[in-house]
Amino acid sequence: MPKIFDEVKKQGRKILTEIEAKAVIGDAGIPVVTTYLARTRKEAQQFSARLGFPVVLKVCSADIIHKTEAGGVSLNLTSAEEVARAYDQMLETAATRHPGANIAGVSVQKMIRGGVEVIAGMTRDPQFGPMIMFGLGGIFVEILKDVSFRIVPLTEEDAYEMLSELRGRPLLEGARGARPVKKEALVDILIKLSRFIEGNPEIKELDINPILADDQGAVAVDARIILE
Repeated sequence: MPKIFDEVKKQGRKILTEIEAKAVIGDAGIPVVTTYLARTRKEAQQFSARLGFPVVLKVCSADIIHKTEAGGVSLNLTSAEEVARAYDQMLETAATRHPGANIAGVSVQKMIRGGVEVIAGMTRDPQFGPMIMFGLGGIFVEILKDVSFRIVPLTEEDAYEMLSELRGRPLLEGARGARPVKKEALVDILIKLSRFIEGNPEIKELDINPILADDQGAVAVDARIILE
């Protein structure tokens, strides 16, 4: 069991923050975009300068699951001044919309452009137990619900079949002249996710959304983990 799980449980929580969830899946071997936790406006500016502009800020709170709806996401920030304004505004908006929420700070990561957004996740079926989910990510997962499922443990053949079952498969194969994504990278993520889930039965739900995939590989941009 990851040490973070013990720490979260000792605090009486079931939901990990974005920073915690990314650390856990990163330790499981899944590529994750470099992310820092800024507890002050100055730290947010320092981390942004270290990563290089443009950057993304997101409010970091286990009590705020849907960060966008809470006004807790600021994209494509191109200067220290923009970072400072976004930091202040996000914390003020989050506190207004979610009074009483425990806000750890703000996550800072590089703004990544291009690629296809996909999602990988896990849920527990009452009959079959843990199941791995894969589909088109970002807003598409909620609108199109273009996803496929397999029971844990996953084989490499299972993972490739999950990719091929999507209605949006042409996006992975290079629609409209785009280069095909590196499917091996997505299969590798699904296999590692399956092993991680199998070894950690205390996980109730897990979402990695989005994963940005292109012809060079795939990287997790955001993650959410809920414990039993």
